[in-house]
Amino acid sequence: MVTIFFAYFALVSVVAGVLTVALKNPVHCGLALLAVLLHVSGLFVLLNAEFLWAVQVIVYAGAILVLYLFVLMLLNLKTDERYFHSSYLYFVGPAVLGACYVLVLLLQSPYAGAKGDAPAAIVLQDGDTYAVGIKMFSDHLLQFEIVGIFLLGAVIGAIVLAKTPRPIEGNVRKSGR
Repeated sequence: MVTIFFAYFALVSVVAGVLTVALKNPVHCGLALLAVLLHVSGLFVLLNAEFLWAVQVIVYAGAILVLYLFVLMLLNLKTDERYFHSSYLYFVGPAVLGACYVLVLLLQSPYAGAKGDAPAAIVLQDGDTYAVGIKMFSDHLLQFEIVGIFLLGAVIGAIVLAKTPRPIEGNVRKSGR
């Protein structure tokens, strides 16, 4: 039964990932991204990683996707469709070669069966969330802070791009004077 659920979540994740990049309408791309994120969270449930499932649903499918859709709405993208998505056949060959290369790398990975360094007894005693929190805020604190800075920069960039420019008062002629 787990194999059937895994096959479903994996297949839908791959198809929705391809649709995320292949669709022309940015809102449809956002909905395909939502499908990817929700089905990846289903894979986390199959791995008994409930904390990562909750993070995937709340942070990625909730917050990041909403931020993405707000940026799309604020930018009001009107593109000329004949320049984009017209030569997708040129990307099929490199995409297949890239997928084969990634598959070979995955099969030769030295981390295929690598286990974490936390003993299972401590994880079972304190819980998954505690183990992830200790690992994240001790060994990986710098990377966590760098990601926070990048997200802050993205939010500031979205605000700057969405802000409508106002004319300078000296350049505006006042009528009637």
